[in-house]
Amino acid sequence: MLAVIRYIVPESQSQDFVKQGHAILDTLAAQPGYLRGRLARSVDEPNLWALVSEWEGAGFYRRALSAARMAMYPLMILMVNEPSAFEDVYPQDGT
Repeated sequence: MLAVIRYIVPESQSQDFVKQGHAILDTLAAQPGYLRGRLARSVDEPNLWALVSEWEGAGFYRRALSAARMAMYPLMILMVNEPSAFEDVYPQDGT
């Protein structure tokens, strides 16, 4: 299961955002079912960021969000309001 949370971050806040993003990923990584995660920035729109994580299933992700709520709270105003959980339909690993 893939989770994508997008943020619109003013350039003046990007350094603080990165620090808070690290804290969120560290919190998520400590939760059961976490596989991997990353913080990414759009190449074309530098104010657009994504916190991407992979999970063993949606239940693990939803429970992890509860555990990470306090770390995520300061960034909620920057979040793009859209669905964030995606189930794998056709995974293809690189060789």
